[in-house]
Amino acid sequence: MTNQQITVETTVAASVEEVWSAYTTPEDIMQWNFANDDWCCPRAEVDLRPGGKQVARMETRDGSMGFDFEGTYEEIEPHKSLMLVLEDGRKARTTFSGSGGNTHVATTFDAEAQNPVEMQHNGWQAILNNFSTYVENKRG
Repeated sequence: MTNQQITVETTVAASVEEVWSAYTTPEDIMQWNFANDDWCCPRAEVDLRPGGKQVARMETRDGSMGFDFEGTYEEIEPHKSLMLVLEDGRKARTTFSGSGGNTHVATTFDAEAQNPVEMQHNGWQAILNNFSTYVENKRG
């Protein structure tokens, strides 16, 4: 594990309540939690409370590769922030800040040592971009 942190962010054209709901509801997570169209999220579980688990199954659409992304909620401040402690001990904090019908979402996470920082940033950013597009399209 490294001490380096990576931040990804986006602004979603939706209220903080809509954004929070889409970020924390399993049915919604399954619609956006992947970096590109070759991947999918066929299963998600959320126990939204300190000590509760979040699990999202990420796999290729052809089923050739996949993994469970799992963490435990350490802190939750509804509509404002949440902190996940990942299985390997790294932390990821996501903040939500609404203004004028838009919501700024930022996630800062501890980098892992197996993959280049740029690759990690690009992957997490792609997922967050997918999230933003999903929420905006869901609105109508």
